[in-house]
Amino acid sequence: MAQLPPGIRFITSFSRDQWYRAFIFTLTFFLYASFHLSRKPISIVKGELHKHCAASHEVELSSYREYAAQIQPVKKLSNASQCGWEPFDKNNYKQLLGALDYSFLCAYAIGMYLSGIIGERLPIRYYLTVGMLASGLFTAMFGLGYFYNIHNLWFYIMAQIANGLVQTTGWPSVVTCIGNWFGKGRRGLIMGIWNSHTSVGNILGSLIAAYWVSTCWGLSFVMPGVIIAVMGVFCFLFLIEHPKDISCSSTPSSDPEMQHLLIDSENCTASPNSSSAATGEGRHGTSAISFLGALRIPGVIEFSLCLLFAKLVSYTFLFWLPLYITNVEHLDAKRAGDLSTLFDVGGIFGGILAGLISDRLEKRASTCGMMLLLAAPTLYMFSAVSKMGLEATVVMLLISGALVNGPYALITTAVSADLGTHKSLKGNARALSTVTAIIDGTGSVGAALGPLLAGLISPSGWNNVFYMLMVADACALLFLLRLIQKELRCNADHTLFKEH
Repeated sequence: MAQLPPGIRFITSFSRDQWYRAFIFTLTFFLYASFHLSRKPISIVKGELHKHCAASHEVELSSYREYAAQIQPVKKLSNASQCGWEPFDKNNYKQLLGALDYSFLCAYAIGMYLSGIIGERLPIRYYLTVGMLASGLFTAMFGLGYFYNIHNLWFYIMAQIANGLVQTTGWPSVVTCIGNWFGKGRRGLIMGIWNSHTSVGNILGSLIAAYWVSTCWGLSFVMPGVIIAVMGVFCFLFLIEHPKDISCSSTPSSDPEMQHLLIDSENCTASPNSSSAATGEGRHGTSAISFLGALRIPGVIEFSLCLLFAKLVSYTFLFWLPLYITNVEHLDAKRAGDLSTLFDVGGIFGGILAGLISDRLEKRASTCGMMLLLAAPTLYMFSAVSKMGLEATVVMLLISGALVNGPYALITTAVSADLGTHKSLKGNARALSTVTAIIDGTGSVGAALGPLLAGLISPSGWNNVFYMLMVADACALLFLLRLIQKELRCNADHTLFKEH
C-alpha cells in the first residue's frame, strides 16, 4: 500500500471533533472581526469631516467676510467647506464628533443588556445573522450621506444609534457559541488568541476606511457595511451553535482549573449555593437565567465595574486616536489612520499575553490588576513621548495597546466564559449569554462615556484627556482589589497547606 501524502496525513491526524472546533473557532473569529471592522471608519473619517483650516492662520485677509466670499464658490461646487463636511466644519466640531460616538455607544450599552436576555431565548444563528445584515445596512447608511449630500446632524446621529443597537447581537452570540465548543482548560490562552479578532477587525477597518477617506469618504462606510452583511450570510450558512447539534462530543461542563476567581469570601472553596438558587432550576434544568440571578454569580459585579473603566480607556483610543495623531504629528487622515493600527497590533499581543499569564498563574483578577497598574504610567509616558517624533509614537502605541487592551480582552472573553459556565450553574449553557451581556453591557457604559468625555475635555488640551484616562485605569484597578486580595490569600493558604 502506498504511503499517504503528507497533507492527507496531516488532515487525518486530527479527529472529526477537532476539525469542527477549529472551524467554529475560525468562523466566529472572522464574524466578530467584521463587527469591529464596521465600527472603525468613524474614527478614520473624523479627520476628513473636519479639516484644520490653514487659511485662517496662514492667509491674511482684511475681514472674515472677504474670506467667506472667496471660499463660497468652492463650497457650492464640492458641497463641503475648506474646513470639512458640514455640519462638522464649525469650531464646535469636537463636541459634534463626540456626539456621534456617544450616540452609537450609548445605544450599544443600553441594547447590550437586552441583547443577552433575548439572545439566549432565540437560535444564535438566526439572531446573529439578522444583526449582521442590519448592521451592514446602517453602516452603509452613514456613508450614503456623502453620496446624497446630506448635511443634517440628526441623520448621522440616527444612523449611529440604529447601528449601535443592532451591533449588540454580536458579542453575546459569539461568546456563547465559543463557550459551548471549548472547555475551561487553557481557556485564557485560547480566548486570548481568539479575542485578537477585535484588533484584526480594527486594523482591517482602519486600512479599508483610510484607502478612500481622502477621495470619497462615503465608501469608507459603504464597503465595511457590505463586508459585514456578506459575513452575515456566511453565519447563516455555516454557524453551528453547539457540538451536540452535529453529534460532536461536548466539553466537560466543569473543570477543577480556573476556580480561584470564583472563591467564597471566607474560604478558598467555590460557592456551590451562591447561584444555584439564582438559576431557579433543578440540576438538569435548562431554563434561561434571570438578570438578578446572573448578578449573584461571584465576581460578576466586580469584573463588570472594572470593565466599565477599562473599556472607557480602550474605546477612547478607538474613536479618538487617529484625530490625536493628526493634531500632534500633523499627518493627513490616511497616514494617521494607518499609524493608529499599531495600537491594535499591540492589543493582539496584550490579549494573548494576558490569557497566557492568567492560565499559568490561575489568577484572572491579579493578571488584570498587574496590567492596569502598568497601564496608567504608560499612558502618561505616551502623552509626553508622542510629541518627540514619529519613532517614539510608534513604540508607545505598541506598548500602550498591549497594556490597555490586555485586561479588556481577558475580562470580555475568558472571565465572562468562566463566570457564565460556573459549576454552580449545573451546566446551564444558556446562562452564558446573559452573563456576557451584563459584563460587556456595563463595560459599554464606559465605552460611551470615554469618547464623550474626550470630546468635551480635548478643547482644553490633549494632556487633560490622558489624565482622565489614567484616572479611569486607577478606578478599574480599585474595583478588582477585593478579588486580587482573595486570590493572593488563597494562594498563601494553599502554600501553607502543602508545607504542613
